[in-house]
Amino acid sequence: MATIDPHARWGEHGRPDYAGLQSFCACPYTEAADDLAGADVAVVGAPIDELATDYPGTRFGPRAIRLASDSFAGAHLDAGVNPFEALRVIDYGDAPVMPVDPIASHAAIERTVGEVVDAGAIPLVLGGDHSIAEPDIRACAKRHGPLGLIHFDAHTDTGRHLWGVAVNHGTPMYRLIEQGHVVADRYVQIGLRGSWPGEEEFAWQRERGIRDFRMGEVLERGIADVLDDGIDAVGPGPVFASIDIDVLDPAFAPGTGTPEPGGMTSTDLLWATRELARRLELVGADLVEVIPTASGSRPDITALIGSRIATELLTGIALRRA
Repeated sequence: MATIDPHARWGEHGRPDYAGLQSFCACPYTEAADDLAGADVAVVGAPIDELATDYPGTRFGPRAIRLASDSFAGAHLDAGVNPFEALRVIDYGDAPVMPVDPIASHAAIERTVGEVVDAGAIPLVLGGDHSIAEPDIRACAKRHGPLGLIHFDAHTDTGRHLWGVAVNHGTPMYRLIEQGHVVADRYVQIGLRGSWPGEEEFAWQRERGIRDFRMGEVLERGIADVLDDGIDAVGPGPVFASIDIDVLDPAFAPGTGTPEPGGMTSTDLLWATRELARRLELVGADLVEVIPTASGSRPDITALIGSRIATELLTGIALRRA
């Protein structure tokens, strides 16, 4: 199928945000791999939440983020670039997930993200619960080699299992390291807080050289200083960015499955995601754990910040290429 241009009918004045087909930020939409040729970035939805352990609903995240997104009217006010003019961004639709079969859904996500990488584009994956990190990072690592990882989250997601189950949203990073797809001493976690995980998981991380920055350190030192250290620890080479919306304080993102008070501000996270994409060799990214909690005439607040995180990543990629 040919790409669909959601702007076409409106001509030179552009489409209002509330009308027409809602792809991500009104980008051309396609589900055909041939249409990926020449794309710089492809947005992929991964609508799955069967592997969440607390509140469900992230299966509705990709659709809500698209609905909350809008088209850029001009350049980013701080960065001075419009990423949708500097980059060719395609909305590649959703991976063909299979309800009640998370293993089949993971295979579909890995296959769809692999198609994006094979076309030479950067996948930007919208979740879904954080279990999707395993198939989407694995798809990138199979083509780029073992990756560095910068991970914003309230939790490490390095459990061996939860309730005796090895594949879920609390175990993907452990599994990716054990599989050799993520280089442990190029893996950085930012924003940790709360009461999970415990000493067993942190001892495992220390043995492998994983660097973590807990929320108290972020507050004490400031996000710019912490991010500098994190980028130094990740180092040169291909990197994946994984952003769990629960790294934010629930005041900014109430719609998520495992909210933890005392988190980052949206201002800090938006800056940090743009900065890491500008400074690192990003080969893929995901944004996970968005649960839309409201409907009506106004965009859901958590989906709105999710869409802004995605556009900040795109802005950073555009700045790096410029």
